[in-house]
Amino acid sequence: MKTIVITGASGGLGQDVVAYLHNQGYPILATVGSDNHKNLFDQLPNVQTRVVNVVDEKSVVEFLDGNPSTDIQAAILLVGGFAMGTIQETTVDLLQNMFELNFLSAFNFIKPLMTRFEQQNGGQFILIGSRPALQPTDGKNMVAYALSKSLVFELANLINAQGKGKNITASVIVPSTIDTPTNRTAMPDADASRWVPATNIAELIAFMLNDTGRMMRETVIKLYNQS
Repeated sequence: MKTIVITGASGGLGQDVVAYLHNQGYPILATVGSDNHKNLFDQLPNVQTRVVNVVDEKSVVEFLDGNPSTDIQAAILLVGGFAMGTIQETTVDLLQNMFELNFLSAFNFIKPLMTRFEQQNGGQFILIGSRPALQPTDGKNMVAYALSKSLVFELANLINAQGKGKNITASVIVPSTIDTPTNRTAMPDADASRWVPATNIAELIAFMLNDTGRMMRETVIKLYNQS
């Protein structure tokens, strides 16, 4: 099997995705944000974990250049952040922070990997979108977050345009609230049964990586469950 790059591997979603795809037999290059998590997957023999500053282009390039001969099938780009705030409450600093976490963290991997994917005649990008970026009534109270996530959809469109005929695709998964320990702590009174379990997102990603899933084009999947 070809290698999968997974960013944001130490997050609530990332840990489930890494574990699930490892159990499917994929070799994985996982990135984490700090030394505190560099040993997180030591019990998984086919996972190589590296500390990478994903919002720093040089750090990302050094990481990828350290694996020049690796045949990468896909990059699953899970790094992201969230913030509340109406238009009036949104500062330039908040916009910059959300832009870096939700857009630049993905673009920094996509730029060098597009070249590699073109050279190897194919590759996949799997991105995480958000419903507030698609529905202004949801996004009006989280403006910086919604704006930054809207760029993810546009980036996917541009990847698909450049990758057409080259077997390079970008897909966007749009979950509602993801059932993670962090979200359960933040919203203790919410009905988590209506959320989307992280394991189900991992299962969806595994399907997108298989022979049938790789046939999909310009894919946006809304995984809302009941929320």
